[in-house]
Amino acid sequence: MSKRKSPVSFKNTVHLSLRGLGIWWRENPCLLLSILICGIIEALSPYVDIWLLARLIDEIAGARDQQQLTVYVLALMSTSAVLSLLCTGLTRWKNTQLASLWHTQNKVFIEKLLSMDFADMDDSHVQELRSQIWQNTDSGGWGLYKLIYSFETIVRAIMSIIGASFLTASMFILPVKTNDGGSMILNHPILVLLIFAVMLGVTFAAPVLSVKAGSYWIKYADENQLGNRLFGFWLGELGNDRSKALDVRIYRQDILSRNNLKKYNPFIPTSKLAKASRGPMGGYSAMSGAISQLFVGVAYLFVCLKALGGAFGVGAIVQYVSTIIALSSGLSTLIEALGDLRNNTPFLHTVFNFLDLSNKMEQGDAAINQYNRNGYEIEFRNVSFKYPGQDNYALYNVSMKFHAGQKLAVVGMNGSGKTTFIKLLCRLYDPTEGEILLNGINIQKYSYHEYMKLFSVVFQDFKLLSFELGQNVAGSIAYDYGKAVQCLRKSGFGIRFDKLPKGLSTALYKDFDENGINISGGEAQKIAFARALYKDAPFIILDEPTAALDPIAEFEIYSRMEQMIGEKSAVFISHRLSSCRFCQDIIVFHMGRLTQRGSHEVLVSDKSGMYYKLWSAQAQYYKAVD
Repeated sequence: MSKRKSPVSFKNTVHLSLRGLGIWWRENPCLLLSILICGIIEALSPYVDIWLLARLIDEIAGARDQQQLTVYVLALMSTSAVLSLLCTGLTRWKNTQLASLWHTQNKVFIEKLLSMDFADMDDSHVQELRSQIWQNTDSGGWGLYKLIYSFETIVRAIMSIIGASFLTASMFILPVKTNDGGSMILNHPILVLLIFAVMLGVTFAAPVLSVKAGSYWIKYADENQLGNRLFGFWLGELGNDRSKALDVRIYRQDILSRNNLKKYNPFIPTSKLAKASRGPMGGYSAMSGAISQLFVGVAYLFVCLKALGGAFGVGAIVQYVSTIIALSSGLSTLIEALGDLRNNTPFLHTVFNFLDLSNKMEQGDAAINQYNRNGYEIEFRNVSFKYPGQDNYALYNVSMKFHAGQKLAVVGMNGSGKTTFIKLLCRLYDPTEGEILLNGINIQKYSYHEYMKLFSVVFQDFKLLSFELGQNVAGSIAYDYGKAVQCLRKSGFGIRFDKLPKGLSTALYKDFDENGINISGGEAQKIAFARALYKDAPFIILDEPTAALDPIAEFEIYSRMEQMIGEKSAVFISHRLSSCRFCQDIIVFHMGRLTQRGSHEVLVSDKSGMYYKLWSAQAQYYKAVD
């Protein structure tokens, strides 16, 4: 994290902080408005009470005019009540807006993830940036989060300074009237300036030391991130993720090793941050507090000496003591908040390094005729591809055509390039070399979103969400009931569906509904099938579509495949070569190259080819269904 060790300029701090606040304004302007208005009212309210209280005390100590006293008492009571009621209402509004802070920030990053090129989203550097942002937020509220609370602090501090300055200024101007004990020297301009300078110096020193203490969060940010990541993984993912539950219980003694947590945990006494807290970090904080108290002593001494000299009365003492301490506190708070913003700048750099990632995939605008279902032809022309940061080709010099209505099987050993072929077909990646054509036009020229509408895909690691069954099938909150049911029956989920009392309204899993149902891997795969059918795209792609099914269920699925898919184009990726017998065309990948193509009968007759080797290795499992 070398960036954190380089000096941070004031200009850079202002630029990034304003840019970050601009994001909050775009996402939720009421949040900033509520903080601003609430901060102004809450910061200035005490000074109204202080001013009225000082007048009341002066009247009690002086003329004691009952009419005037009544006016001051009523004014003090009414303004206090009104301002208290107003502050309560504004605070409620502000807190309502702050309640959405985490979700709003999460929305910003999720929208970025969903809008970026899949190649970037799948990149380890991007994932590391994302992880750093969350760890920074979790460990000390750094990044965009810090801006909100710093903004609130700065608004309050500035308004407090304005209010206190207005009520304090006369303390330095009003002259001492008696020379008892040489108090007339307090009228000397140089002494007044000197006392003011001392107060100002003390006021600035305290927050500077406090900011210095806070800088240790930056110094040990890397260790804190790692510790938070391990701690969160241990208590969060391993404890809550049902997909890891079985492994955790079998291997928990090794996985949940407390020694690992002790080694990297930033919250234990032996961590670097804890040692710094007991050492220089704690020392700076203690010095900051001590200096703040020194200021209080200087302020009391100056006010009392001027009061003894007859510069002002008892009520003014209350006013000046309260406001000068508030002025110092406001200045210290402002300086500390600005220091926090400076400390926050490196963390904002990480945020904007992520948000500023630009999409490199060419986004065309050519329209696709969505109704030309029988006129699509896809061609791979000398396509080669390397994953980012890799030297070896995942696919090399692949050329082939695929026509509408065709059923294509894609087979090969693990790592042969099958899934990469699908990712390129769906334009999750662009080829490193060569081009992919749709009806003779490079797919990069088409509208990306229109091109994506051509494909329904069931990936090997597909995910279902903890929402209603119908919403999972449709991929939408609103859906066509009859169409969703039809797709479920086509996919083989009909028997289980008929047993569900709430039908399509049944929640999957129990994350949001205690009456939700848990489903088996095979059932989940059938729902994923139904989702692919519901989209009704001209191309259906199935990546290991029967991986979670037993051989009998697999045979049933493939027996109904023609009925399920109909006239649509279909691409099957499978390690179980039984699926190939339902396809007119089979392509074989080996070590990133397309090595064979043909029907099952043609390929299995070539005993020197990879297809024959794969088929022979699995043939014993297909005898029962021949």
